[in-house]
Amino acid sequence: MEKFVINAKTRTETGKKYAKAIRAQGRIPAVAYNEKGESFLLEIEANEFEKAWRSITKTTLVTLNIDGKANNAYIKDCSYDIKTDKSYHADFHVVSGEKPIVATMKIRLVGTAAGVLKGGFMVKHVPEITVKALPQDMPEFIEADVSKVEIGQKLTFADLSLGDKVTVISNPASVIITIAPPKK
Repeated sequence: MEKFVINAKTRTETGKKYAKAIRAQGRIPAVAYNEKGESFLLEIEANEFEKAWRSITKTTLVTLNIDGKANNAYIKDCSYDIKTDKSYHADFHVVSGEKPIVATMKIRLVGTAAGVLKGGFMVKHVPEITVKALPQDMPEFIEADVSKVEIGQKLTFADLSLGDKVTVISNPASVIITIAPPKK
């Protein structure tokens, strides 16, 4: 996936009047928080932010250049105007890459279950999984290949292949899907 770069500069001014003025110049007020809980007031380029915001997942790392210094960050939140479909404030979480993070992610089902092709019905159970990994090792999304699941079988979190750098926090026995027999 494309690596997004968002240029930012620190700001000292706050308030509605200042925010309105920088939005008129094509920038957005933002706040970045680091792992220590410290916050930094920023203003970012609106076009760069919009491009990234519309293309990423909540576990996609972006490069946040603060006054020319590159930082890995997650976009944590965005406030936007639904009438104009324009963002008017953003929150970032700057990470060092040394501390693991925990994320709850939706599971994407991939393929068609073998049991469904034989007339069975797929029953979806738990749609999300909680995982822990270093920011650079965190997957952008979790995929579950259901193509080998037969009638009467189930697919659990333990069956997912996430690699050795990602730890499943959720109960490994949790069922993602089961294939029920056809109705008579």
